[in-house]
Amino acid sequence: MTIDLQTTVGELVKERPARSRVFEKLQIDYCCGGKLPLAEACERQEIDPQSVLQQLEESDAQPAPDEAALVDADAMSLTDLADHIEQTHHAFMKAELPRLDALTQKVLEVHGNADRRLADVRRAFVSLHEEIVGHLMKEEQILFPMIRQMESATGAPAFHCGSIANPIRQMEYEHDNAGNALAIMHDFTDGYQPPDWACNTYRAMLDGLRQIELDLHQHIHKENNVLFPKAIRLEAELAAR
Repeated sequence: MTIDLQTTVGELVKERPARSRVFEKLQIDYCCGGKLPLAEACERQEIDPQSVLQQLEESDAQPAPDEAALVDADAMSLTDLADHIEQTHHAFMKAELPRLDALTQKVLEVHGNADRRLADVRRAFVSLHEEIVGHLMKEEQILFPMIRQMESATGAPAFHCGSIANPIRQMEYEHDNAGNALAIMHDFTDGYQPPDWACNTYRAMLDGLRQIELDLHQHIHKENNVLFPKAIRLEAELAAR
């Protein structure tokens, strides 16, 4: 498959989820920034696009990884994809966020004087935590039930919020906020690299934050680049019947 530099990053990952590994390594945003053409995404990161193309082609040549996080989201029905997001990404966040809340607070209390940036990491995490808790609730109680209802309908349902594009727009706005918090945590921990003097709790915190980032990238990609556009198209198709 020849990869076009004008294809969006999100579309490339939608076609082959394993490509997300390449973008993670190069710190190219394929979730919130998934609507950017590959050429522009490379330019923003000051990366040679030909080098990226080569790495993507090498990734495509490898056997598909057997990992739940790299499912073919584009092949799923909207209902199955919403279920998968809840069972995989929502469940992960509900388990990890309370644990990381305690860890970020403890590391700040013990090591905050040695590294002043830990206060910024803690503030960014608290902001992310609060945002995600409300975000998951709105998806589970409002948006996802709307998507499931629409997929089983024969005509366009009448939603209290008008078009399904309205709650989707809010979810994408919250995704951007989460992305900003992730960027702060990533930058202020040197890419989650522990200093030489870091204790095991500090290292556990960094590993947890790294896993949160990886999971959110997959979560947001599946919604922004697959679930949400398909839901909007389905609503338009139902309205035209």
